[in-house]
Amino acid sequence: MEMSHRSPEYLSIHTETIQSLRELLNVPQNYKILLMQSGGTGMFAAVCMNLMGRTGEADYVVTGSWSAKAAKEAAQYGEVNMVIPKTAKYTSVPSQDTWKVSPNASYVYYCDNETVDGVEFNFVPDVPGIPLVCDMSSNFLSRPVDVTKFGVIFAGAQKNIGPAGIVVVIIREDLLGFQMKITPSVLDFSIAAKNDSIYNTPPTLIIYIMGKVFAWIKKHGGVNAMYENSIKKSSLIYNAMINAKGFYHCPVDQPVRSRMNVPFRVGSETGNDSLEQEFLKAAKAEGMIQLKGHRSVGGIRASLYNAITIAEAEKLATFMEKFFNNNKV
Repeated sequence: MEMSHRSPEYLSIHTETIQSLRELLNVPQNYKILLMQSGGTGMFAAVCMNLMGRTGEADYVVTGSWSAKAAKEAAQYGEVNMVIPKTAKYTSVPSQDTWKVSPNASYVYYCDNETVDGVEFNFVPDVPGIPLVCDMSSNFLSRPVDVTKFGVIFAGAQKNIGPAGIVVVIIREDLLGFQMKITPSVLDFSIAAKNDSIYNTPPTLIIYIMGKVFAWIKKHGGVNAMYENSIKKSSLIYNAMINAKGFYHCPVDQPVRSRMNVPFRVGSETGNDSLEQEFLKAAKAEGMIQLKGHRSVGGIRASLYNAITIAEAEKLATFMEKFFNNNKV
């Protein structure tokens, strides 16, 4: 915490952290890895300020709460084209052959995993000739990614890679240099790239911890192992729902159900408030906390980020079975 961010001791940590990430995702050399402050929400604006000036418009694929917020932010900086129709509830990802993509878009934006709604893309959009921008904040390093399919990938740290307060940005070099004049230097991708992400004082402790997390992922089999574990963990929870024969209900279409965030209602499709409160109370008594669903959708939400073990997912699945048996009609 007290190291000078320009000292050789800290610079060694900084460089090693970035290199570890490059190795984990096989990031090509024509992509810059930036460590930036502002959080994921700040990136909603930063992406626009750095890229939208190319044509003045951008396409947004809104499949959940976070991509909706990103599109709303983007509308302050240029024309936003909504690629798919607006919906009251986010439960699916429409087939790409139904999308309305603009050939003049500076980029096509989507959120790979919607934490609130539990929707996760099961494919990478194919948008030839248009840079693809992806918010991977909540499933970053949980499965292999072909970085070459993207113009920009960004991820807030506070899910799979470290404490809140920093964002990883992976950007193809040819997309640098298009920032709007209003872009603050702290959000300018070009400035960050030219200064190796230390134009201003970086959050040194967070970056140190991120480096430790990257080492932990490597030690435990890399991104491929994280993916295999995520399938096992999420399958345990989804199977517990199936076995309960309608007592638990997940609103998300099966092909795009998230491996990271599993939302469900207890007692019925719309949920039984008293049963859900009892579920949370009983789960907390067994050491399982933060299972309450997001305030905008209610219900229950199990988050299965990389650090959650298979044994812990098994514990929740067993608890769900026990709770069902004790409360079934």
